Amino acid sequence: MPKQPRPPLDLDRLRQDIVFSEILLGHPLTFHTTWGLFSPKAVDEGSRLLLEHLEVRPDDRAIDLGCGYGPLGLAVARSAPQGSCLMVDKDFVAVEYANANAQRNHIGNAHAILSDGLRHVPPQSFTLALSNLPAKTSKEHYYLFFHDIRERLEPGGRFYVVVISGLRLFIARAFQEVFGNHTKIKQGRQYTVAMAERR
Repeated sequence: MPKQPRPPLDLDRLRQDIVFSEILLGHPLTFHTTWGLFSPKAVDEGSRLLLEHLEVRPDDRAIDLGCGYGPLGLAVARSAPQGSCLMVDKDFVAVEYANANAQRNHIGNAHAILSDGLRHVPPQSFTLALSNLPAKTSKEHYYLFFHDIRERLEPGGRFYVVVISGLRLFIARAFQEVFGNHTKIKQGRQYTVAMAERR
């Protein structure tokens, strides 16, 4: 039996924003995303796990590293009304969407900038850092990243990460080496949340 031809793609529809709403850290938020960004149709499982175990203080000055279209950073900013959240990503499309989502949700204490890690972040310090760490990068890159974050955290500042569970032992070792401490907060089947503190 001959194969049926595939129906033509609706390219106009594919070019339209993907739109969905979520409740994150107790706050209803609406996101516009697009194909090519990480987890464009819903907030991913790792980010959800991180948010479930993240402590945000009302005056935290936070940085969200690898922000994508902004789910973590915007939830943190909404939870820190006397603080702020700087979102950074090395993908200019992600930065555009994160800033647009901040405006759509009327979150004035969050904005996104283009940066490779902290390389292009203006001199400033933070009390909270968080990242949904990419699984596909080198350990050398992680070490550079962790050292840069430690330098920017104030004493008592916390760095939360979520990572695939296969990397949890490396994260524990690297945090001990860079920060001198490591707390495994939650280990799930696929993802692990860990935290280090600047002491």
